[in-house]
Amino acid sequence: MSDTRIITFLTLCRLMNYRKTAESLNMTQPAVTQHIHYLEDEYGCKLFNYNGRTLSKTAHCEMLEKYSRSMLYNEKVFKEAILMPKVLRISVGATKTIGDYAVEEKFLPLLKRDDINLELIVDNTEALLEKLNSFRLDILMVEGFIDKENYGYELIKNEELIGICSKNHKFAEKSVKLKDILNEHIILREEGSGTRAVFENFLFQNGFGIQSIKRYSQISSFKIIEKAVSENCGISFAYESVAKNSKKLSAFKIEGTSIMHEFNFVFLKNTDVEKYLELLR
Repeated sequence: MSDTRIITFLTLCRLMNYRKTAESLNMTQPAVTQHIHYLEDEYGCKLFNYNGRTLSKTAHCEMLEKYSRSMLYNEKVFKEAILMPKVLRISVGATKTIGDYAVEEKFLPLLKRDDINLELIVDNTEALLEKLNSFRLDILMVEGFIDKENYGYELIKNEELIGICSKNHKFAEKSVKLKDILNEHIILREEGSGTRAVFENFLFQNGFGIQSIKRYSQISSFKIIEKAVSENCGISFAYESVAKNSKKLSAFKIEGTSIMHEFNFVFLKNTDVEKYLELLR
């Protein structure tokens, strides 16, 4: 059922390079061009433009990309249902904060059921969205920013991002001015993580950027950040449920403000994910 030209199109949408697309699909570059020209003739619209050497998507391309992903994902689910009608396979992606601290109560009951094959991938938001787009995951649990125009979503909950520090730190259990926080050593998550994006957006809204911080470090593991903060190596930011989960940390808030953010289920639009949502709600 899958049209190889649609697969070529989606690969080009992901890589945005004709040569890399040809190499990825073990095709010639002229064959990739031929597939794209066929689709443009079929739908009567331009899909890609060049600005110098930079390839860009047209508005029609973005529409076709969204519908094509949904079509191929639904076909994948249909095939799996035929092959394993009595066993539900579910592949879930969770951002690191949610994966490490907020999903045990949802996934342990699923692991005990003999009618479910479960896969859980914990990674940052950017990496998970790439896996969702390539059909390697069915649904995500994300605390980062998402493009709500192009993805389906359902709110899990709203939660506050707060400061965390050692129990011996001068900020412990206090309300602190933003300018004082910027003079501290701040330990941040890696680029692409939801927590990092929320904190950077907060700084931007207040007229600051990462360069405004006197000193900062990047660590991709929150377990290591937690250890470093507890031993007074610096301060960091985490969601309230994470901070309350640790007996080694104290919390602080930024004076006069509250950084609220959504936790969402995220999935491809126009796809049959209701059965997964029912399991995870």
